[in-house]
Amino acid sequence: MFPSTITVFGILLTALIFLAIGYFLGQKIGAHLTNKKWEDQLGTIRDDAIKRSRAVLSGQFTEQLAPYLPNFPYAPSEVRFIGKPVDFIVFKGMDEQNINEVVFVEVKTGTSKLNNQQKNLKETIKNRKVKWEEYNPNN
Repeated sequence: MFPSTITVFGILLTALIFLAIGYFLGQKIGAHLTNKKWEDQLGTIRDDAIKRSRAVLSGQFTEQLAPYLPNFPYAPSEVRFIGKPVDFIVFKGMDEQNINEVVFVEVKTGTSKLNNQQKNLKETIKNRKVKWEEYNPNN
């Protein structure tokens, strides 16, 4: 005996309904678990962000104050803040109106290291690829 078309259709429809319900529940459960995981990690992520922000701000503050710290090797009056790509240029001897050396100074705090641009600048200076140039916009 062959099942009637209505019975086959009823079985297929029931199977499709169960599949749809299963898919819908799977989506909802997956979204709930993802949100729960995110909520559990949110405190840690925020704490880490705050810690990093404080480290950056502390580093920037130290950069600005470095010439006034007791162990800074140059006179603060001979130091000019640039910020990027290096923090300072020192015009050694400027106080006596006899500049005899120009020094590029990068301040690093904690475990921070030179970035690629700073490394490149350091090598350029070490290779003495530095020059003087005058520019007059009227000529």
